[in-house]
Amino acid sequence: MAADGFAMTSYGHQPSALLLTDGDAAAARVRQMAERANLRICGSDRIADAIGRIERQAAMDAVLVEIEHDPGPMLDRLLERLAADTAASRYGAVIVAPPALIDAIAARGEGRIEHLCDPSEEERALATAAAAGRTQARLHDVVKSGVSPNLQQLSAEVGRIASMLAELSEQGEDAALARAAVEEGGAAIDPEALRHFIRVRRMRERFFHPALFADPAWDMLLDLMASRLEGTKVAVSSLCIAAAVPPTTALRWIKTLTDHGLFVRQADPADGRRVFIELSDDAARAMEGWYRATMKLLQQVDAKD
Repeated sequence: MAADGFAMTSYGHQPSALLLTDGDAAAARVRQMAERANLRICGSDRIADAIGRIERQAAMDAVLVEIEHDPGPMLDRLLERLAADTAASRYGAVIVAPPALIDAIAARGEGRIEHLCDPSEEERALATAAAAGRTQARLHDVVKSGVSPNLQQLSAEVGRIASMLAELSEQGEDAALARAAVEEGGAAIDPEALRHFIRVRRMRERFFHPALFADPAWDMLLDLMASRLEGTKVAVSSLCIAAAVPPTTALRWIKTLTDHGLFVRQADPADGRRVFIELSDDAARAMEGWYRATMKLLQQVDAKD
């Protein structure tokens, strides 16, 4: 691998990337990922030697990891190292791994690590450029004239999520209204009713294309509120399923909602490779306010009938 790694090393003035993989196919994909983001490859190695290679590497702007299988404890150690280094802003990191590893990566993948599951080429390019601190960089894409429309749309989506949640965190007046709705009291919240709302939302897809309803935040809020009332725990992988969108999109939303205080991570004491996601107390109070206001409105409609 040393000779292969030397051959894959390039030199130039672009931001640099270290590539870590578990096979030749993964190595080819992650190399293409770096090239499309216009990154300079400063080295490459196998997962088994990843930590040693990171320690030997003088500097890099991003670490790009692609694996097809679970390497077990080696992955856990690598994730802990990436989490510590990215939290210290030493570099950014992207890991491309199958959905089966969502929980294992979520348990340790904090900091600036982005986990991609079955990503599109546009998602790969955007995540790679962002990891290197170059979200505005020129990206090589299949569209020769510049950035593809899909990539522009994905970049806009990320910006929209961040802007929307930033505004949400500043809406103190709305939060006060939500608390007032809870304090007014009313019917106890029925978790089965919340599940019913989710089923109604899924029914839309029988009549309209699912792409029209691609924002998963509300589905996750409903699912977590119902689970909170039922006293059940929700792992990251389960929440991704509840979101009803591609895993990479769901993971991006989970991270953003956690960063903005709507979701809370809780370690699983029985399994070090799993974390649970819960609603924050403020988010739960807001959901209570919404539920009671909604039920009151429906009662008014029934009364008119």
